[in-house]
Amino acid sequence: MPSNSVYQEATIPTQWERSWQNFRANSLAMFGLWSLLALLLITINARWLAPYSAIEQVGELLMPPSWDNSGHVSFFFGTDDLGRDILSRLLIGSQLTFGYALLVAFASSAIGLLIGILAGMSSGLKSSFLNHILDTVLSIPSLLLAIIVVAYMGPGETHILLAIWLALIPRFIRAVYTAVHAEVEKDYIIAARLDGANNFYLLYNSILPNILTTITTEMTRAISVAIMDIAALGFLGLGAQAPLPEWGAMLGDSIDLIYLAPWTVTLPGLAIMFSVLVINLVGDGMRQALNAGID
Repeated sequence: MPSNSVYQEATIPTQWERSWQNFRANSLAMFGLWSLLALLLITINARWLAPYSAIEQVGELLMPPSWDNSGHVSFFFGTDDLGRDILSRLLIGSQLTFGYALLVAFASSAIGLLIGILAGMSSGLKSSFLNHILDTVLSIPSLLLAIIVVAYMGPGETHILLAIWLALIPRFIRAVYTAVHAEVEKDYIIAARLDGANNFYLLYNSILPNILTTITTEMTRAISVAIMDIAALGFLGLGAQAPLPEWGAMLGDSIDLIYLAPWTVTLPGLAIMFSVLVINLVGDGMRQALNAGID
């Protein structure tokens, strides 16, 4: 028969299990997670879920949503000033705003994580030179940097993705570099080096688990910033061009109708707000759960 101490040790949850338990106990985080999963499914299947074409006239001009007395059940969110179905445009537009934001955020985080780790574990001239470059780039707001790139290259989907990708990488590098560099200077890392541990072992077993909170924070921030920047560039007419149903472009095209047809403005705005809110809820929940799991 195993002793009680052995049995108790075998049932102690791991750090990941404790983190998941803490995350599940957070009702706001779970709401954000389920909403995020629903948003991902909508984004992936948007073209099959959309009842109408996003760029063709399918109804009367400025038809109110179906819950209005003048609305029609065939157009749940109503139509815009060109008779296009707003529900279909919002669904397909999720791929251009939310989907592209995820793509850009993951791409920038992969590059930023790699460079940040390499810089954080090195020292001397390379690290100092990178610091000066990052200080220079980070002094420019990400949206302004994206506007400069788009203004130089011209508007378009590919150009805004490249612009936002370039704007997000430096902030991710700085955050990861700072976290890794601080971790490398700790006594337990120095002791492990003296004991013969190589950089890969230290990175995989010691450094990365202790900077997961930083990575999570920067990842959720990058997605939120990417959503807002894509929408802002679309609103300014520098992003996806008409008739593509990008949420920011929809908002910009309908701003003159805010009093005549307020649903054409509020619905794209609510879509942007909801997607950013969901990302932040999940990010905050993950950060709190990871911190509690480590403790």
